[in-house]
Order: sequence, then C-alpha cells, then structure tokens
Amino acid sequence: MILRDQDFRLVAMDRRLGGLKKILADLESDFVARRLECVTIDRPLFLTGLARSGTTILLTLLSQADRVATHRYRDFPFLEIPFLWNWFQDHFAKQSPDPKERIHGDRIKITRDSPEAFEEPLWQSYFDWLHDPRRVHVLDETVARPDFEEAFGTHLRKILALRGGERYLSKGNYNVTRVRYLAKMFPEARFIIPVREPVSHVHSLVCQHRRFWRLAAEDPRVPVYLRAAGHYEFGAQRAPINVCARDVGRIEEAWKDGDDYRGYARQWAAIYGYVHELRASRSDLASRITVVRYEDLCANPQRVLSELLDATSLLDSAGRAHTAAGSVSAPPSQQLASIAAADRHAVWEEVGRIATHYDYCRE
Repeated sequence: MILRDQDFRLVAMDRRLGGLKKILADLESDFVARRLECVTIDRPLFLTGLARSGTTILLTLLSQADRVATHRYRDFPFLEIPFLWNWFQDHFAKQSPDPKERIHGDRIKITRDSPEAFEEPLWQSYFDWLHDPRRVHVLDETVARPDFEEAFGTHLRKILALRGGERYLSKGNYNVTRVRYLAKMFPEARFIIPVREPVSHVHSLVCQHRRFWRLAAEDPRVPVYLRAAGHYEFGAQRAPINVCARDVGRIEEAWKDGDDYRGYARQWAAIYGYVHELRASRSDLASRITVVRYEDLCANPQRVLSELLDATSLLDSAGRAHTAAGSVSAPPSQQLASIAAADRHAVWEEVGRIATHYDYCRE
C-alpha cells in the first residue's frame, strides 16, 4: 500500500495533538467504561522478533483463529482513541476494498482492515528514549510505570471490545526487548518469536533498508511517517535495537562504515543471543516462549500453524487460519544469488556462535 497524501496529513495532525491525545484517550475510556467493565485480558499473545523474520505472516495466520483481536491498519494514526477513530471511518471515510501490495514490495497484500503492528507509538509516548541508539533498550521486571501499565491495559481492553475478541494478539518487533516486563504485567502472556536463517534474513533487511532509503529520497515525509508508526528497522530513520551495554554502538559503527550486512548481522546476533540467554536462564519464561523457524513455516505451514495453535491454546474451528496457511510460500530462491561472498562471510563471522542455538550452520 503506497502512502497517500492523506496518510501524511493525518500523521501531521496526530503529531500536533501532542499531550492532548492522552486526555482524549481518558475521555474515550470514560465514555466506553461500561463496555470495558466485562472485558478481561486473557492470555495475551505477543508476536515479536527481528523484522523480516516472518512476523507479518504469523500475525496474518493467527489473526484468523477464533476470537482473536488485533490492531489493524485503520487504527493508525489515532491509536489512543480507537473507538472514536473507527466510528469516524465507518461513517465518513471512503475505503478501498481491493487488497494492494504493502509499501515493502514483498508480495504481502493488505487492506485497511488487515492486522498490523501499532503498539509502538503507545510505548514511545511513555518511554521516549526507547529508540535512542546510545541507550540499552531492555525493559525487565524491575521497571515500574503504573501510568503506562494502566493506560496500556485499558488500550488492550479497548481493542478486544472493539473487535469483539477474547484473545489479544500483537505484532511488535521491539517487544522482544520487553518480554520480561510484559511477562510481569501479564502473568499468563505467551510469546511467539520467529527466527530466520541469518544470511537470507540479513539480505532481506539490507534490501528493505535500501528500498526505504530510496523512498525517503523521493519523499522526505516517508521517514517522518515511519517514526510516527514506530518503525526504525530500515530507511533514513534507521536505529539499532540495543540489548547489551557492551555492544551499544557496534551495530551503528558498521552501518556508518557502509557495511550494512555486518551491521544487520550484529543486530541478528544481539537479538537472538538475547532470546537464547532468556530462555536458558529463565525456565518460567522459556515455557511461555515459542520459537518458530521461518524456513519451517515456509516448508510446512500447516504443521507449524497447528503446533502454534496448540502452544497458544487458540482454536481454528472455522478453518480460516489453515486456509490462510495454504498461501504461505518461501521467497524466490534467486534473490539470494546476488549476495557477495564477502557479505556472506561477514554475516557468519558475526552470527556463527549464536546461529547454532537455532540449528543454523554455515553453508
């Protein structure tokens, strides 16, 4: 879905609202208080991991399961007032029913009602340092922000009530650094973390970065829009995800040297090294985390989906999720043929030790 002038204008309007958005959110909460009284947050599902690992595919599949509620493209940019904004669109906005390929150019077609990741702006409004490359971004069980926790819980209940769901499902790439905090907020939460073969994964990230860089060169409003949506994975507004103090700066250092492959490889090693350590050191969390290999998903989507439904206690009584799984396939193999040997070497030099934990080995 190519961004329209209308999309940019709405984001600009949202930015001008500033702190007024929290006031509007509270007013909406009061207005729908009776609807929210009977809504409980039951075993929420947080789908998280490095971008281009299969998170969107998994979100699309799981959103088709019974009584699942997610954010949708139509919720952006006025996320704090989902009831009012959705009501306005239903009555006044002209919607195109035809699916269009999303801006990534990656074969995934969407409409305004497709599920998408829109938690990040909420996190940014309370933790304004979360994408500062000089800071460690991990939020753990020692964090105490009652104002955020109350607002976040209320927002999740709004999405559940608005969509008529019982299980909240989110996609948030940055939530991988917040698993411990989310686990404290929601003791019954489940986490799904996809992982992808490092060379193909890094190559996909590099290609997307260069694509979004070109889009930003053509229209300087693009990075402004992406920052508002909470996307810093690639493009002119790119920023690393820092999970360890000793590694802060190493990813950016490679990028500044023009070595996109090595920089993203360091990002891969940092994120999935953190996930491995988390599962190895915290048995209570390990039992709540399901790791999905992208290659397994592409090779046998029906089996992987069935395993995920079992792990998350979701039902697919109408078969919608399994029907959607029938369209899952691996990207064209020729995309990897263009990767230079030096770039492949750089990737494995950075990820080798961590990759073995996920049964990946050098060609």
